[in-house]
Amino acid sequence: MRPYFEKMPDLGKELTEGHKKSSKENAVQIKEVEKQIRDEVEKVKNSGLPAEKINERGEMTVWQRLAYLVDPGTWCPLHTIYNPMNIPEGTTNVIDGLGKISGKWAVIIGFDNKVLAGAWLPGQSENILRVTDLAKRLNIPLVWLVNCSGVQLPEQEKFYAGRRGSGTPFYRHAELEIMGIPVLAGIYGTNPAGGGYQGISPTILFAHKNCNIAVGGGGILSGMSPKGHFDLEGAEALIASAKQFKEKPPGSVDIHYNETGFFRYVYEEETGVLDGLKDYMRDMPSYNPKFFRVAEPKSPKYSTDDLYYLLPFNQKRTYDFRDILSRLVDGSEHMEYRPEYGPEVYTGVCKIDGFPVGCIGNNQGFLREHYPEYAPYPGIGGKLYRQGLIKMNEFVTLCGRDRVPIIWFQDTTGIDVGDLAEKAELLGLGQSLIYSIQQTDVPQILVVLRKGSAAAHYLMGGPTANDHNAFTLGTATSEIYVMHGETAAAATYSRRLVKDKASGKPLEPIIDKMNELAQKYYDYSRPAFCAKTGLLDEIVQLNELRKYLMAFAGSCYQNPKSICPQNHMILPRTIKG
Repeated sequence: MRPYFEKMPDLGKELTEGHKKSSKENAVQIKEVEKQIRDEVEKVKNSGLPAEKINERGEMTVWQRLAYLVDPGTWCPLHTIYNPMNIPEGTTNVIDGLGKISGKWAVIIGFDNKVLAGAWLPGQSENILRVTDLAKRLNIPLVWLVNCSGVQLPEQEKFYAGRRGSGTPFYRHAELEIMGIPVLAGIYGTNPAGGGYQGISPTILFAHKNCNIAVGGGGILSGMSPKGHFDLEGAEALIASAKQFKEKPPGSVDIHYNETGFFRYVYEEETGVLDGLKDYMRDMPSYNPKFFRVAEPKSPKYSTDDLYYLLPFNQKRTYDFRDILSRLVDGSEHMEYRPEYGPEVYTGVCKIDGFPVGCIGNNQGFLREHYPEYAPYPGIGGKLYRQGLIKMNEFVTLCGRDRVPIIWFQDTTGIDVGDLAEKAELLGLGQSLIYSIQQTDVPQILVVLRKGSAAAHYLMGGPTANDHNAFTLGTATSEIYVMHGETAAAATYSRRLVKDKASGKPLEPIIDKMNELAQKYYDYSRPAFCAKTGLLDEIVQLNELRKYLMAFAGSCYQNPKSICPQNHMILPRTIKG
């Protein structure tokens, strides 16, 4: 089967100096947004106590622990500026992403001990759910850096209870373990109550000598006031009790290493805990990459920096999707599936780091003459029609059959509408695509290059409409909405305009509301907003996008749950004919 993958046609074309010159402003605009995102990331990194203050206590920050733990150059952060409840801390207080530890891919997450000693904050439980979903979808270890002071007590009603509240990580850890996915945890600091369960729920615990985990911390053990209220006498008793438990908090290393045996290992130095995690990660189940690689890894033929000139910042400008893809895949090579059918959609097999992946994206611009075949109007790229939906159904199904992970690239305005489109079964074909995606049982990711709009955002690998989306990436040009703001304003107020026009009322107040709604749609679809609210899992610089694709491909093929031998694959044979 290697000849199928080693002799693949070229994809894309060289970027001319003239194109670079004419698109210089485009690159400037994209880089400006990327700088704004980096500034948001720096706010999260600088949240809470200064690193120097933590270091003075003899502790490392979560960022320093990650830098020591993760293999250099492999860290792919996710959910960095995620803050769905817009809390003043600006963070959910967990830092996570994909990275290699001792040469093996893992999902890695740690509490930020600079912010309220790693307390539970609103939005954190939803963040952790995404992380456990990622480990489950990729079938790779989940590695925790636990340093959790428990519940932020004054805000408990915002995250403590509910089916997606802060208790869910504990059953999700159990779920992963039942599936055979190990959860490793390095334990630091004081971890009472919920922090104690967070510490005990992983599979193997690596403890620092000064850490503790307990059902209740010193503050809880100090007890309720027997009088039903607090006064000076009760405050003095509370002070004495708090001093006692501060000196020797419950659940110390003495208890959980020498008595209960919960701690598998105890280390004198913080780095010793991380070294212990590294040692175990060396022995995690994994295939040698040569088992699944179909070719030697190759860099793209063209520079990823070209993307700043090729991907238009102006949403109304068109481009060649193949030019974008050629800057991301090995050797800028591909095998396209049914290129003459469904021209609004690209489907093809490419290589990422030597591994085969299925790639699906929206072609742009005017399509061929007399397309779509069911209507008298011309088809426009970015919109989905009958043939494109059928082609994606077929391609996704074949990827599932051949156990090939899928990368979706979105820049879509939606699905064709009107009675002719309904007669062409676009509604049913859209739901059929969701069915096809769901039955594949292969990991998938989504890259929103520009527009993720209407039902097409769901159909084309969107995380809201399938259970196999590992994560969704955005760029400086991404925007997500149910429809364009101007369209939403027209749909909302068109009848009111008709009514007011008929009654002789001035139209200006309605027009003002329409413009206000369109602006709101624009503001609420910006990349930073999408990342903070969780519509996207991370905004990635264009020249770092391939790094994430490599992390995804490597994770998918590290320890897959099922295998299709290369000599059994149908998809490359179907393409070749």
